[in-house]
Amino acid sequence: MKRFFLLFVLLFGAAQLAWFRPAYASGLPRPEYPRPQFQRAEWQNLNGTWTYAFDFSQSGDEKDWAKSQGFDGKILVPFCPESSLSGIGFTDFIPCIWYQRPISVPAGWAGRRTLLHFGAVDYEASIFINGKFIQTHFGTGSSFELDITPYVQAGQTANLVVRVRDDLRASHQPGGKQSKSLHSQGCLYTRTTGIWQTVWMEPVAPTALRRVFAIPDIDQQQLVVRPEFYQADNGATLTAQLFDGKRLVATATVPATDASTLVLPVKKAKLWSPESPFLYDLRYTVRDAQGQVVDEVTSYVGMRKVHVQDGYFCLNNQPYFQRLVLDQGFYPDGIWTAPSDEALRRDIELAKAVGFNGARLHQKAFEERYYYWADRLGYLTWGEQASWGLDENSDLSARNFLSEWTELLLRDRNHPSLVIWTPFNETWGCRDGAYQRMMRDVYDLTHAVDPTRPVNDASGDAHVKTDIWTVHDYERDPERLVKNHTFVGGRPVFRNQPDKKFLAEYEGQPYMLDEFGGLPWIPQEERATSWGYGGHIDTLDDFYQILEREVDAIIACPHIVGYCYTQITDVEQEKNGLYRYDRTPKFDAARLKAIFSKIPSVIQNPTKLK
Repeated sequence: MKRFFLLFVLLFGAAQLAWFRPAYASGLPRPEYPRPQFQRAEWQNLNGTWTYAFDFSQSGDEKDWAKSQGFDGKILVPFCPESSLSGIGFTDFIPCIWYQRPISVPAGWAGRRTLLHFGAVDYEASIFINGKFIQTHFGTGSSFELDITPYVQAGQTANLVVRVRDDLRASHQPGGKQSKSLHSQGCLYTRTTGIWQTVWMEPVAPTALRRVFAIPDIDQQQLVVRPEFYQADNGATLTAQLFDGKRLVATATVPATDASTLVLPVKKAKLWSPESPFLYDLRYTVRDAQGQVVDEVTSYVGMRKVHVQDGYFCLNNQPYFQRLVLDQGFYPDGIWTAPSDEALRRDIELAKAVGFNGARLHQKAFEERYYYWADRLGYLTWGEQASWGLDENSDLSARNFLSEWTELLLRDRNHPSLVIWTPFNETWGCRDGAYQRMMRDVYDLTHAVDPTRPVNDASGDAHVKTDIWTVHDYERDPERLVKNHTFVGGRPVFRNQPDKKFLAEYEGQPYMLDEFGGLPWIPQEERATSWGYGGHIDTLDDFYQILEREVDAIIACPHIVGYCYTQITDVEQEKNGLYRYDRTPKFDAARLKAIFSKIPSVIQNPTKLK
């Protein structure tokens, strides 16, 4: 029934959605567990029909809307009001929106803490229960939780109200590819306001696990786990068990405190890679001083290592060429929210089908379910923040960015598919001064929270402190492309912003062309309102030839150790995708794969590694 409904929406559009929405609500949109790498058995999904009201004058506080028992409008959460799947499809600016729904805490949750989780709310989300203010969270795509135990008891029902403010035009909040103009234009698209990922509740013991940092160490054949608890209890214990299928590989038990570290030996580990994405299962069990189980979490881990050395990116100690594709994570019906879990998986399968071994996740904090499928399917990813829209030279922008970036690092650092952190993209407006301080702080913070991955401080040059050197080049002429990216003694490397002398100089980092191509394939009747990089291409044979010449040019540049092609799908008016916006094919997948796969993943006979 769920798949039929999604097909129905795609075929018949938003006009029919309001009529059909109750059936979707009863089927619960996005019903899957939203945090698959840290999963508990008991939880409650709060997606579905909520009431809402736009607050254009931002006078809802004066009208006591925090105490509302229901607004006049109905919206399907977790889809943003700009999307057709929400049942609204309002695409003008929304400075403030209020949400309401009742929540019921099961009687069986008595004696435990009730946590209320929000997958993502853009941007300033204030939470009220029974009219009482609880907390405000600032973020575009990061997740957050609240302990609501003092405000609603087990077996009771309470009134939940969420006020969301969004001021994209102020240039102090991350916005990514959301347009600051009324309409989409160029490479900026429909905005996302309010709740856009799953809302859910779960019960936890006071001494439950809050999070873990699971660090695979393939060189010493071990898995190191650093736990954090909601409340330490030195009399309690934490046990970690590592499984290969049903076979117990290793186990360790430590006191249930944040100072503890578990070390699980993993002899002859099955290593994770795109070619062999093997995952071990993990089970974490917290027992009180009497030996009773008070918390149990299931997880998984990929035993793999990433590092940079001698100008190469290395996976499992081998130089590895990343054949990436740019993925902006937009959907025609859900905007930033995938219509289904299957749609997330399908996007990765489509990319692998045309020869890519990973994606640069572009100007959006992708949801955890996407990383889950990348882990399962064997697909490299770069974690990026929606940095566009910020004033890169503003202290307030830096403050807003750093707090959300930290939340994303903590949330996503256990995913084996995620191999490079990329906090910023194309910081064209950077100036000497505050920008350098912000970039250095972001680099240092990222390595402090996660020392296991390299950092690409700003995709597309404007580097200040970086482990990866990335540039963007949409040059179509293969000879110029080769000239741009061939290192010649005494000549500076290619720069996107060569006039800014305060930026860092190249110091031998892995050199990656992490945006190229962008070739348009646009029907004649759509060319007046659509675009891609470079002039229009008239025949399919011309397209394949131009594409292959660009890939051949990359092959001719021995210092390029990774690329990212723009892009996997069309997005609204930007039609340079390898698939259409609705994910239907434009080209012959086998022919594309033959071109993109001309460069093998594992680099044979590296010239500098010893």
